[in-house]
Amino acid sequence: MSGTILILALNVAQLVLALAAVLAGSRILRGPRAQDRVLGLDTLYVTAMLLFLVTGLRSGSIFFFEAAMVIGFLGFVATVALAKFLIRGEVIE
Repeated sequence: MSGTILILALNVAQLVLALAAVLAGSRILRGPRAQDRVLGLDTLYVTAMLLFLVTGLRSGSIFFFEAAMVIGFLGFVATVALAKFLIRGEVIE
C-alpha cells in the first residue's frame, strides 16, 4: 500500500514540476524586463533540479542525483553572474 502511495506521489510531483518548468519558460520568453527573465531562469533551474531528483527517486539511479547537483551548481553560478551583470554592466572586473 505505501509503495503505491509513493509512486502516485512521485507521479503527481513530476506533473506539477513539469507545469512549473513550463510557466518559468513562459516568464523567460515574455518577461518585460531583464530582471524578470533572470528570475524565470533561476526558477527554471531550480525546477529542473527538483525534477531530476524526483526522477532519481523513481528510478533509483544515482545518475539523476549527480546531474541535479551539477544543475544546481551551474544554475547558482549563472544567477550570480547575471545579477552582477545587471548591477554593474560587466561580469569580470
